[in-house]
Amino acid sequence: MHIVLVEPEIPANTGNISRTCAVTGTSLHLVEPLGFSTDDRYLKRAGLDYWHLLDLHYHKNFTALQEKYPQGRFWYFTTKGGRPYHEVQYQQDDFLVFGKETAGLPKELLAANPERCLRIPMQGDVRSLNLSNSVAIAVYEALRQLNFPGMK
Repeated sequence: MHIVLVEPEIPANTGNISRTCAVTGTSLHLVEPLGFSTDDRYLKRAGLDYWHLLDLHYHKNFTALQEKYPQGRFWYFTTKGGRPYHEVQYQQDDFLVFGKETAGLPKELLAANPERCLRIPMQGDVRSLNLSNSVAIAVYEALRQLNFPGMK
């Protein structure tokens, strides 16, 4: 399983997501530009002592990521998604893609992939969940469907 953060902005969110990826054996892909330095103390603090367990990849842009994984199945998480995240049948090597905290995923990307846009159900007046919470919800549903491979 792969988590993709497109242009993340808040180091503490990325740190928390790094920790989630480390404990689930999920690869983390960071798509530049990043809104922080990966040496940021808030990033490191949120990930604590899990950094050595993290399978971390950097990509100059989203196109570079797609070119590196041409057979990848990409799922785009957005409040504008037409289908709830739990109605998808996930596969072991799927890519769960999340946008930056202030703007989400690029509109062009969503428009080009409407059948792959997923949403996490929420009350009507709430804008969105915290990014690290959204990632945790999505990755644990995907792993649950796969019977938590390699986890005890």
